[in-house]
Amino acid sequence: MKLVIVSGLSGSGKSTVLHVLEDLRYYAIDNLPITLLPQFANSMCDNTDVCYSHAAISIDARNRHNELKHFPRIVQELRDTGVDVEVIYLDADDHILLRRFSETRRKHPLTSDATGLPEAIAQERQLLQIVSEEASLYLDTTQTSLHDLRALIKQRVANRSSHDMSIMFQSFGFKHGVPVDADLVFDVRCLPNPYWDPELRSFNGLQQPIKDFLEKHDDVQQMYDDIRTFLERWIPTFEAGSRTYLTIAIGCTGGHHRSVYMTERLRAHFAPRGLVLSRNRDL
Repeated sequence: MKLVIVSGLSGSGKSTVLHVLEDLRYYAIDNLPITLLPQFANSMCDNTDVCYSHAAISIDARNRHNELKHFPRIVQELRDTGVDVEVIYLDADDHILLRRFSETRRKHPLTSDATGLPEAIAQERQLLQIVSEEASLYLDTTQTSLHDLRALIKQRVANRSSHDMSIMFQSFGFKHGVPVDADLVFDVRCLPNPYWDPELRSFNGLQQPIKDFLEKHDDVQQMYDDIRTFLERWIPTFEAGSRTYLTIAIGCTGGHHRSVYMTERLRAHFAPRGLVLSRNRDL
């Protein structure tokens, strides 16, 4: 049985993820008390006529603190009984969460007459820290649209077999912030920058003029070789450690040229490994 536990801050996209998985034929339940997880897993396939092989459970801060503290133990016990447990944790910057609640006019589950929205977000972040530390996949949705989030879940979770590691190569621009959900970050700002050529500025790293420009420089090839060699050496080690997801971020200044080129070239090289994806965050 595969059990996906979806958690994270209110407003970060938990409901969207749960709905996507439900559409993909997962048996989905919103906000199950943590202490009921073992009973739920046992009931999903109890030798009756109905046996659900995939389930998705949303867990949030409405669980009491004295229940949340048992989360790591319960997850490990489920894995020990043969349940394939994945924990997806969603996060976002506070100012984005405040804006989303303002736009939707929804009530945060921890707000009250004595607790305002900023305080509720801070309290929720603290309460769910123990859950975030167990995450198989950590997603920062600060700069992710609902459309992109749905696509990410379909690509990285639904399409991954239980024995494969999902690898995501992601380009980004340092001026827009380093992705906090990246496992490895490589900086390619030292490479020649096509931005300074007015004839190339409007192109991006997916287009041939940028590829031609970058491939003329030995430094670009050397950087690619070094990153590729490093990943070829260490990706098997991540896999041996039972990692199910690996996010590799490649950054340049704006996230349009060098990082996009390097991201797509690395994705193409590692594609034969299986579920290898790319995302150009700031393109």
